[in-house]
Amino acid sequence: MSFSSKTKGELARILDDNKCCQLAELAALIRMSGTLQLAGSQKLNLNITTENPAIARKIFKLIKEVFSIHTEVMVRRNPRLKKNNNYLIVITHQMGGDLILEKVGILKKFEDSFDITYEIPPSIIKNNCCKRAYLRGAFLGGGSVCDPEKTYHLEFVTNSKEHSEVLKRVMEEFQLTAKIIPRKGSFVVYLKEGDQVVDLLNIIGAHTALLNLENVRIMKQMRNDINRIVNCETANLSKTVNASMRQIENIEMIKDQVGLNKLPENLREIAELRLKNQDASLKELGQMLNPPIGKSGVNHRLRKIDEFADRIRHK
Repeated sequence: MSFSSKTKGELARILDDNKCCQLAELAALIRMSGTLQLAGSQKLNLNITTENPAIARKIFKLIKEVFSIHTEVMVRRNPRLKKNNNYLIVITHQMGGDLILEKVGILKKFEDSFDITYEIPPSIIKNNCCKRAYLRGAFLGGGSVCDPEKTYHLEFVTNSKEHSEVLKRVMEEFQLTAKIIPRKGSFVVYLKEGDQVVDLLNIIGAHTALLNLENVRIMKQMRNDINRIVNCETANLSKTVNASMRQIENIEMIKDQVGLNKLPENLREIAELRLKNQDASLKELGQMLNPPIGKSGVNHRLRKIDEFADRIRHK
């Protein structure tokens, strides 16, 4: 089961006690997963489709809780994938489909006509708890979140630009910086930063998913830190080995060409120590001297030996 499916399974088990939050969540689910069917003059049937049985059960419960309407969940084979089931909830005009559409702010009725709106009525999301519930319903109806092992990405796929703008504004009220892009006739509202994805999961109540994501983030950060340290140590070790090889090569050349006796006493002393202790660090070489000197002092003497070797080469 994917990370996104597990997250939706967790959210599907949440049922608010407040009627206002139940209505807000149902409104989002209908907007994201619902379709309208004309059933006569100014008569509409409402169909809600999902591939997740837990979400279907939640929609069934919300309709029963908010509107006291007992409907049925029908199961049918997905005609495209041939393997996944589709769960269909039908609320006909006779059962009260028009009433639900009016209450969630999708249908506006006039004397001899009606209109479909994409704006969310302010009364549905007037409280912060209702905004949270609406975002939860929108995620259940058309949202997804990537496996944090791969990347940090959470999105809502909407059918209209107007609704995507509304979702973006609701998210911005929680200090989330969402962006909108068109994709294959739909509009996608998405978050890319790990901190923002964590915040949204917290807002909609997916606390188990949030903890799992945070665990993955900590492990990834630890791996990155370890790799950075290893790379740094490897680079330093490589630099030290190359410097040591260059120093030994220069000392050997001086010894063969003119002899180490041509070096000043302090340089000859460190040169002989370097030849005898080729794997020793600068600090260790400094401690072998009498009196001992620091790492910078050893480095200064070896640099002088390199300059002496360069002068011999030029001659």
